[in-house]
Amino acid sequence: MTTSEARALGATDQPSLWVERLTLSNFRNYTHAALDAGPEPQVLVGANGAGKTNLLEAVSLLAPGQGMRRAAYPDLARGTGDGGWAVAARTHTHVGPIDIGTGLLAENADNERAGRIVRINGETAGAGTLADYVEVVWVTPAMDGLFTGSSSDRRRFLDRLILCFDPHYRTGASRFERAMQQRNRLLSDGVRDSSRFEGLELLMAETGVAIAAQRAEAVAALAAIMAERTARDPRSPFPAANLALEGALEADLERLPAVEVEDLYRQRLRDGRERDRAAGRTLDGPHRSDLIVAHAPKSMPARLCSTGEQKALLIGLILAHAELVARRREAAPILLLDEVTAHLDAERRAALFQEILRLKAQAWMTGTDAAAFSWLAGKARFWRVEHGLLSHFDAAAEQGAAAPSN
Repeated sequence: MTTSEARALGATDQPSLWVERLTLSNFRNYTHAALDAGPEPQVLVGANGAGKTNLLEAVSLLAPGQGMRRAAYPDLARGTGDGGWAVAARTHTHVGPIDIGTGLLAENADNERAGRIVRINGETAGAGTLADYVEVVWVTPAMDGLFTGSSSDRRRFLDRLILCFDPHYRTGASRFERAMQQRNRLLSDGVRDSSRFEGLELLMAETGVAIAAQRAEAVAALAAIMAERTARDPRSPFPAANLALEGALEADLERLPAVEVEDLYRQRLRDGRERDRAAGRTLDGPHRSDLIVAHAPKSMPARLCSTGEQKALLIGLILAHAELVARRREAAPILLLDEVTAHLDAERRAALFQEILRLKAQAWMTGTDAAAFSWLAGKARFWRVEHGLLSHFDAAAEQGAAAPSN
């Protein structure tokens, strides 16, 4: 499918959220690059180190946050450049096509705490406002250890999913984080005046319980979507996951109204001041919760599953989330799938590609071997990436040329 053919499709046959044109300047290994995409999947093929993941990272910066690598903004600049960088995109959104630009000024190149500039249709905006226009979800090789790694990785994973259909979630989470940091500072400074803590602990109770409730709602919604998929396709190679939240606030919310949970949490914070002072941090709250994942058909903890099973569980969660966002926001999120075919056999690869097309999601996928994406020939736009240079190629034609003659 060519870009022009994709654009000729009816509105119901293409996503309403997709990047039409992506431009990079002094970003990672790119001096300058421009890519004209379509609403169909985009496949980036090239050797390791060619710059495939850098393109996905650029797309991830169209959403709030630090992007899929969580890199410091000065680190995104091309090594031999002036320290500044820019990413621009013509993006189709819920409110129509908009121009998004983001980057770092060269004068801030030595400041690791410098924020990035964001402009929407030429007007300066806060990075948080990007959540009103773009939802982006990614799977990277680093996430292969999600189920065996730290609880903070799983919390961050869940929180990023929630942001796609609740852009205001970040505001509450930031308010909790700031209040907790201020409380920790008072504890570290040896303050014992109760009045100095009460306002902060009240804010932590209100926002902390709201965070726990939103997470519980998201987990329940994801579980419902996965149950539907199992009913629709009992033999899906992406098994349903049993999900649970582990934490004191989550346990309290299962049996008590939110207002009572707030009172209980505030009391625990008040009673735990000396304990937290000794520990040097707050030991109770949503920042300590964990997302527990199990392979539902096997009733096995995800951390004990094989590498292939863990990858299938992770992709199943992402697909369920994309479907949930599509229902709530009337468009699937943009999917960034870095080296996604690793650990997937041919059946799972085909099933993944079918799901992407069914969801009408613009998915950006990378790999070293175009043959791994052969199922998408004629259904996706293929790009060859070589040392920061991009070229479009016809995967179907190349497959035909490589096929043995009779």
